[in-house]
Amino acid sequence: MRILLTGARGFMGQTLGTSLLAAGYDVRATSRRPNQDKPHCLQDIGDWVLMDLADGNTDWSYAVDGVDVIIHLAGRADSMARESDDALLMYRRINIKGTERLAQMAVAAGVKRFIYLSSIKVNGERTARGKNGAWQRFSEEDLPRPEGAYATSKWEAEELLQRIAANSGLEVVILRVPLVYGPGVHANFLRLMRAVKRRLPLPLAQIKNLRSYLYVGNLCAAILTCAKHPKAAGKTYLLSDDDVSTPALIRSIAASLGVRARLFSIPEPLLRTAGVLTGTASIVTRLLDSLLIDSSRIRRELYWLPTYDMREGLEATSAWFLQKQGVT
Repeated sequence: MRILLTGARGFMGQTLGTSLLAAGYDVRATSRRPNQDKPHCLQDIGDWVLMDLADGNTDWSYAVDGVDVIIHLAGRADSMARESDDALLMYRRINIKGTERLAQMAVAAGVKRFIYLSSIKVNGERTARGKNGAWQRFSEEDLPRPEGAYATSKWEAEELLQRIAANSGLEVVILRVPLVYGPGVHANFLRLMRAVKRRLPLPLAQIKNLRSYLYVGNLCAAILTCAKHPKAAGKTYLLSDDDVSTPALIRSIAASLGVRARLFSIPEPLLRTAGVLTGTASIVTRLLDSLLIDSSRIRRELYWLPTYDMREGLEATSAWFLQKQGVT
């Protein structure tokens, strides 16, 4: 089976590419700089295709030729920066028009299956407790409630893929994921690891939230399952492995790094006010709010189960982090 992997040089793409090679798949990868040094873990991928900025004008004809399954990871990520009109246009250009162009050319080339990595943000930004006090969880049955340009672009991309699938033989599989972590992680999770390693005091001791996470190794296993399982065709699945509060996550990161977490308490309303005043409200909100996922459908229908628990995932992530920092 030949698989086209977009976004192969990214954090998730490198791990997935390694998993695909280990599973014996014939992998073709896209990159904006295929002639530069390849990541060591992807040296065995011999077929790299130059793809600069994937938008509605991109020529995917060679990339999709002879391909059985496309795994589409590439796209404009959620920057959490203050959104502008230009940012919205860029999200739509890449995440919607680029995805649409790829799917249309996949249909023309006779590609069988298209796996699209979406975001739990399509469901919304937060979950809460119900009237009975039990935690509510996002599921595939919920009406989408995307907030902001990034989430809206992912939802619109899902919709157009569904329309293309309805009018062709393309089997679309959509995976909505929460924050994915693991070796190579960047953005806010990496910043949090740096803060914990430096033993910076963090004012989050009394936060009583719960958030779902996903280790990159578990994500890769789910994608490999969706690439071959007949029941995955036409389905949307929500993925997660562990649920943890922000203070518990910080303590677990600290343990995996071999340091002691330094947590103290500031009332939550003050933290939210500070986020607004400092322009970091989106970051603070994600540290304080809950976001829980019901991943039972993919476990029930495709028999996918996480291979790694959070302790194992954080140990692997911390080993990479310490090596990156030159700490032994």
